[in-house]
Amino acid sequence: MQSPLQIVFRDVDHSDAVEARIREKVEMLEKHSDKIVSCRVTVSAPHKSQTKGKLYDIRLDISMPGEEIVVNKNHKDDHAHEDVYVTIRDAFDAARRQIKEWVQRNRGEVKQHEDEEAVAG
Repeated sequence: MQSPLQIVFRDVDHSDAVEARIREKVEMLEKHSDKIVSCRVTVSAPHKSQTKGKLYDIRLDISMPGEEIVVNKNHKDDHAHEDVYVTIRDAFDAARRQIKEWVQRNRGEVKQHEDEEAVAG
């Protein structure tokens, strides 16, 4: 990565363990593509419910050559996202899929749909 990783905690206390997990996940993303220019991760817990635990949101802003990949994992009352590590996992899984698609597009490996193949043939 050309720029240093940025990790921001908003409306939630900083956690060394959460930061370490995020760094591990970013390293895994870099294994899928060495073209990542920058990555900013925002961890937030904007809503405090009186009846439920704290629900976490994770936002990833990843810069690739010619493209910005944004993943915004909002809790949407998903109680699994009361665990910040589950929210991190879900966000990075979505980012990994988008990075793989970007790599395939840039290698010319994108599959054509059957309709496009019929027109081309």
